[in-house]
Formats: sequence, C-alpha cells, structure tokens
Amino acid sequence: MLFVEDLDVKGKTVFVRVDFNVPLNDKAEIRDDTRIKASLPTINYLLAKGARLVLASHLGRPKGKFDPKMSLKPVAARLGALIGREVIFAPDCVGDEVDKLKAGLEDGQVLLLENLRFHEGETKNDPRFSKRLAAGIDLFVNDAFGSSHRAHASVVGIIDFVPKCAAGYLMRLEVEYLRKAIHSPAKPYVAILGGAKSEDKIPVIENLLNKADTILIGGAMAYTFLKAQGHAVGRSLVEADKLEIALSILAKAKDKNVDFLLPIDHVLAVSIESRAVAKITDVYPFPEEMMGVDIGPRTIAQYAEIIAKAKTIVWNGPLGVFETPAFAQGTVKIAQAVAASGAISIIGGGDSIAAVAKAGVSDKITHISTGGGASLEYLAFETLPGIEALEKR
Repeated sequence: MLFVEDLDVKGKTVFVRVDFNVPLNDKAEIRDDTRIKASLPTINYLLAKGARLVLASHLGRPKGKFDPKMSLKPVAARLGALIGREVIFAPDCVGDEVDKLKAGLEDGQVLLLENLRFHEGETKNDPRFSKRLAAGIDLFVNDAFGSSHRAHASVVGIIDFVPKCAAGYLMRLEVEYLRKAIHSPAKPYVAILGGAKSEDKIPVIENLLNKADTILIGGAMAYTFLKAQGHAVGRSLVEADKLEIALSILAKAKDKNVDFLLPIDHVLAVSIESRAVAKITDVYPFPEEMMGVDIGPRTIAQYAEIIAKAKTIVWNGPLGVFETPAFAQGTVKIAQAVAASGAISIIGGGDSIAAVAKAGVSDKITHISTGGGASLEYLAFETLPGIEALEKR
C-alpha cells in the first residue's frame, strides 16, 4: 500500500476521501471539529506540495436525497479557518458544475464537495457514480479511516477509475496502532467492551480471545451474558437470540484461559427515562420492574485493579447509559483508570471518546480512534474494505 509521501502531487488534482461526519446542532453549527482537525496533517502536506485538492465526505444518513440539514457547507467554513485559506464549496459532489470547479483549481486550492450520501450511488458503490466522482482526478488519497469499513463508491469504487492511490496520515496512524494491538501487544493485554448490542462485538470478542489476557464486559450487552448464565436480570436489555452465542463465548474464554469478566454489582433504575438510581445490587434476581443501567462500585474497583496492571488496553463502548449523568459513573471511573494506568491505550467509539473527554483525561490516552465502527471491524477481521482496496492497487 502506498502512502501520501509516495505520490508526486505538484500540479495534480488529488481526490481526498476525508471523514467530516461531524455533529451539528439545530442551527447547523459544528459541535465538535475533532474529525476535521484529524485530517489536517494530510491536507496541509498536500497543499504544501502544490496539490489541487478535492475533498469529499459524507455527513449523517440522508438516504440518497438532498437534505439541507446534512449539508457540508458549515464544514467548508470551519476548515477554511483551520487551514488559513479559502475552501471552495461545491453545490454537489458530481455533475457538470462540479467538473468545472475541479478543472478550475490552481495549485494549493481546496474544493470541498457536497455530501456524498445525497446520492444513492455512494452507499451502493455504483460504478457509474464512482466514475463520475473520479472525473478530472489524477490521484486518490484515502484518509477516512472512520468510513473505510464501508465498501462505498468514494472509498472503494473510485479506485478503479484513478491512476494512482495512497493512504493518508490519519489512515496510517490508525492502522499502525490497531495492528500493534493485534499482532504485538505489550502484556498484560486488557480489552474493555461495552455498549448496548453484543451483535457487532461478537466477531471482535472471538478474535480477542486469541489475543487478550483479560476481557472486561459492561454496558447493556453484559445482561445478555448474565441471562445466558441463568441470572434473572429484570427489565435489563437482553438479546434473546444471542444467548447461545454468549454461552459459547464464555466456554471458549475458559478453554483459552482468558479472564472474561462480567459485572459483579449493578446500578438499577426503573427506566432510562427516570434518570435516577433506584438501587445498587450484587444479588439476583433483580426486581422485576428494574433494569441495569451501569456497573456498580465493586465492579468499578475490580476492573480498575486489573486495568492498573495492564500494558495494552483497547476500549470500545460505554459501560452504562452514559448519556444520563446518574448512570455515567462507571464509564467515567473506568476512563480515569485507563488514563492512570500508563498502558498503551487505544479508544474507539463516540461514547468512549466522550467519556474520556468528560473525565478530563483525553490527553492521557495513547490513541483516540476517529472510527468506532471501523476500529471494531479492524479488531475483528484485521482489515477493512477501504484498506483492502488500496492494497490491491
């Protein structure tokens, strides 16, 4: 796989797939520009080398139709402020007017295309749409790690229509950290997995059983494992169709001598909407009208003790209903423990990132991934469609 430094970019029109899928408020103002800033090393390098940049991203899920609430126009303004030069904003991502804007670029100029997902061809990886994106393009750079688990036109399809392709700095950084976590982690290696659904974590767990020394489980998916063990967990979220798989994973962990830990006490509430703790318990059954919403203090202490001894930590997913302050203590305390551990720490997923920010320890995390879903898929399968496409070239 080539990297951006391997390309001769001066005077060339370079299509850069970035991940500008940033959160906007009701006034279409950017609430967090982390993903824009993450792309700056690649953008600034290309501009310094005299490239003509065409930047492309999706934002939200407009389902193939124009939606002004998901326009990338606010991003153009923010990016311009960050790089100190005008960012030309295209009214669309393909078409005659866009082709003219591409052709009119001079060395060091930047054009940001409108939301790729305003066209169905993007998510369907339609070759005709890919070819339209590639019109007038000399080189392709993928710096959108957070989108590279999707085999979409701007990630995979466009590569068939561009002479030369490479990975950007962010893509390389993300892959380097994750590869190290997979292939040469410092031991003890601790994985922390939370979130609501076990389904998207199952392939990750299966792979981690061959890598990690300890796996710490939290979040709603813990209750699927606890239910599989025969515990009555009240109204806690349980994936009934995953109970057999949960038992299989527990058996595999035992066979492989991997410590697979589930919460030993729980914060209970009548409902998520109640926003109030009703009870903390370490016994079963749970009261029938209550549900688990966070890990309890004994679990926090147990997990923190293990984390303190770790040399490598990978974390994805909150350990409770993190959006509600009363149910966020477990996630925040674990974030603080990870930061204090001194381990190589890799965190992915929006809620996990928000947790370390809320705990004020973001600067003590080794690597914060820009792609939650992408990092999970890479940990599970050790590659992504976007990476495979670059490697084939």
